[in-house]
Amino acid sequence: MASQIDLLAHPKPNLLKFPDRRSSEWVVSGAALNACPSQRICSLALPRVPAEGWQLDRPLLVPHIPEFVFLRSVMTDDRFHCLADSQWSVAVQTVRASPRICQLAQPKRMKMMLNSFSAESSGHTVTVPTVTPSARLLHLASPKQVHPQHALDRPVSWPIPNHILKTSASERLRLLARPKTRQALFEAYDPYSISPAARAATASPRLLELSLPLPRKCKT
Repeated sequence: MASQIDLLAHPKPNLLKFPDRRSSEWVVSGAALNACPSQRICSLALPRVPAEGWQLDRPLLVPHIPEFVFLRSVMTDDRFHCLADSQWSVAVQTVRASPRICQLAQPKRMKMMLNSFSAESSGHTVTVPTVTPSARLLHLASPKQVHPQHALDRPVSWPIPNHILKTSASERLRLLARPKTRQALFEAYDPYSISPAARAATASPRLLELSLPLPRKCKT
């Protein structure tokens, strides 16, 4: 009987139905070469018919009507007709912008806070109508009053009174100003040493009572 190691050492069986085809050329049988597709396969192979009303995508180079009107105003007649004949239909070539489209094509007017300003590039002055603020707006725009007890920031350098310069620290103040003294560590220091007072100490009755285990945890 083979051991478990021998069974694991064997390669896995090939569960594929067809043998491995190492060559890029596959052998095609004669039945596959002489086979004829059914009517169902021929119907599925036909291209899909477009839906009714479907149109091709509009080319990106064709401008909209406002752009068309702009090109017609800046280009010469010969160049415009040459470009129009290659891209636009007759209806688009003869279109005229309505007054509403001309109104929407105008740039928006900017709201200026100043009464008037001069445009150096254009050489003309544009006047903006003045607006009078209300009393409530003027009241809210006024700055807040400073509190009577408000004290300004203390300057960095200020004079020191003479009584402070001549004062002397008390004994209590000197004691509090000293740093906290700590036990210095030296070479012969043993942190595990027990003092004689701790060795001769005896526990109080209360301490002995607290050190006893709980009665419910004691085995009878």
